[in-house]
Amino acid sequence: MSETYELKAEAREQVGKGSAREVRRNGKVPAVIYGDKQPPLAIALSYKDIFYKIHGGGFLTTVATIDVGGKKIQVLPKDYQLDPVRDFPLHVDFLRVGANTEVNVQVPVHFINEEKSPGIKRGGTLNIVRHEVEFHCPANAIPEFITVDLDGTDIGDSIHISAVKLPKGVKPVISDRDFTIATIAGTSASKSEEGAAEGGETAEA
Repeated sequence: MSETYELKAEAREQVGKGSAREVRRNGKVPAVIYGDKQPPLAIALSYKDIFYKIHGGGFLTTVATIDVGGKKIQVLPKDYQLDPVRDFPLHVDFLRVGANTEVNVQVPVHFINEEKSPGIKRGGTLNIVRHEVEFHCPANAIPEFITVDLDGTDIGDSIHISAVKLPKGVKPVISDRDFTIATIAGTSASKSEEGAAEGGETAEA
């Protein structure tokens, strides 16, 4: 799980497009904290803080603490809007995180031991089907990423979610099938080499 962080915010008494525009004019980003059976809370955050958090990676999978006038609220960023042209943050939605809060999140997939894959050594290529996988898990135990080990994989192999060791309490949202995360695909060169090798063996026999 990514390291948690804290943001300072101001409560907003007014909401709506006019209020949001005014907040942005003052160099801040409008946001809303909702969930945990409490009324939504409109806030304004430092533009600089939010910009660097969003573009720094892991924003939607890291629990944060927001200090609103001395009251500290644990949250998980759920969504954000960026200016379509300039990538400026325009608005952020945060979900309150309680002791038993569970969430659905997209978690990145990391691959290791490509150098130990016989298929890749023979010219095969790693074909990534899913760069991220959606999981249901406790909000305070979101994995930063999941790891797929390619050790021993060969051309034609498929790596399914069942082959990945997941942390306790972390379950794939797709539960009705053992879906594919990646395959080791053969290139035309590696296939022709295989054919030549087989032909050679036949000739020798």
